[in-house]
This record gives sequence, C-alpha cells and structure tokens, in this order.
Amino acid sequence: MKQPNHQSPRKWVHIGLLITALGFFVFILGADPGIFNLDRSPTVGFVQSATFSFGLAIICIGGYISLKASRQASYEQSLLEDIGLRLIGTGYLVSLVSALADVFGLGTQSWPALPFLGPSQAAGVVIGEIIIAIGFAMFIPRRDSSH
Repeated sequence: MKQPNHQSPRKWVHIGLLITALGFFVFILGADPGIFNLDRSPTVGFVQSATFSFGLAIICIGGYISLKASRQASYEQSLLEDIGLRLIGTGYLVSLVSALADVFGLGTQSWPALPFLGPSQAAGVVIGEIIIAIGFAMFIPRRDSSH
C-alpha cells in the first residue's frame, strides 16, 4: 500500500515563518509608513489602522502555521496550548477593535469625522498585542520529559 504524500513539517515551519515576515512588513507599513516615504498625515488614520491590523492578522496566521507544523503528527494538544490559541484570537480581536474603534462607533471621533488612532486606542492595541504574545508563549509545544 502506498504511503500518503505528506509535505515535510519543516517546509511548513518555513512557510509559516515567511508568512509571519510578510505580515511584519505589512504591519510596519501601516504602523510607520514614513519608513517607506509614504506618510501623508501627522496622525494615524483609518488606512494605517486597517493596514497594521491586517499585518497583525497575517503575523498571527503565520505564527500559528509555524508552531502547528513544529509538532509531531501524533502530538495531542494540551489544555494550556488550547488556551494559548484562544488568547491569540482574543488578543487580535482586542487589537482590531481598539484600532478601528472610531469606525465601529466606539472611539472619540464619530464616523462622519475622520477616524484616527488616539492614545486610548493605541493602549488597547498594545494590550491586545501583549495578549497575543502570551497566547503564543502558551501555544509553544512543550517537550515531555517522560519520553
């Protein structure tokens, strides 16, 4: 009987890392477009907020692919890793809602005005990113010392 053709986990780790690097590039493009001589405004507006939120989503997806591929095929995910995965999603949601609060009608500017990223919203984005980092730290596969 022929074995199924599975791509190597190492290849998927590399693909995930490339996706993460692409996400980091998009994130930096949105967070500080001046690095690429694309800054047109002294404030962080909707396009920048949406761009770095999209970049953060790509980073999360790439990190998930890399960490998931680094496990053995027979590896059973622990409760700690399940919680970490959920924290990654929750942290992203906190960052997204904080970054786009004005668009959702939760920020200091109402929608007809030009939305911008204020200090409270920036703090919410940072808190969401911290939650994502904690989630990734919990999602890292642990080595079992009994094997």
